[in-house]
Amino acid sequence: MTETVIVQKFPFKKSVHKDKTYYWCKCGLSSEQPFCDGSHKSTDLLPEQISFNEDQEIYFCGCKKSSNGALCDGSHKKL
Repeated sequence: MTETVIVQKFPFKKSVHKDKTYYWCKCGLSSEQPFCDGSHKSTDLLPEQISFNEDQEIYFCGCKKSSNGALCDGSHKKL
């Protein structure tokens, strides 16, 4: 299995929109962080599809180690 690349040791704060689908980069190789740009094709990792029920600000995981998938759970504080 491919190891994820730690992009940064803090989350990405992003505004998201209701009913829009987002693809969170799981591999850490995307130049469009925290979203996928297709760079994972050289790995066995796939992006995580996520959508929201309302417009809001979200903290996406930047370290790629969150046990909460695309959403930051504070795991970066242990790195």
